[in-house]
Amino acid sequence: MFRHDMSAFDGSLPAHDGTFRSDRLEAALAGAGWAAYLLHCGPYPAGLAFVRGVGGPARVMNSFFVARGVRGTGVGLSAAREVVARHPGRWEIPFQDANAVAVRFWRRVAAEVAGDAWTEERRPVPGRPDLPPDVWISFTGGGTGAGVRRPAPPASPASP
Repeated sequence: MFRHDMSAFDGSLPAHDGTFRSDRLEAALAGAGWAAYLLHCGPYPAGLAFVRGVGGPARVMNSFFVARGVRGTGVGLSAAREVVARHPGRWEIPFQDANAVAVRFWRRVAAEVAGDAWTEERRPVPGRPDLPPDVWISFTGGGTGAGVRRPAPPASPASP
């Protein structure tokens, strides 16, 4: 579902068998320096979050997805705050400027976690000169630092 949603911004199509690429999933589940989370709404799976660079100088929210049925309910915001809290330090979160929902969402997350202490810049997409630059938000957050709020039930990430 995540790759299907992203295809609206990167023009990707599924393979001949109907599946989208799965390299990020494979890396998140088996790669060193990655953390993968299955987001829940009560007992139901509601999305995912993949973080790369765990233990490095900056954590990158490599992938973040919330099922359409629970978007706008606070599930994503609670989960994003929880994932950041689990990995204190420098964060970088890329998204597409054309994805207006992501633009609003990640700016809100940055403001709630880091107050006014966050930056935003545009960076080229590696290997894809045909795409407009991604927007990258950067901040320091996590742990029990100022501005970090614990998520309210029923949404919380659970390690797979």
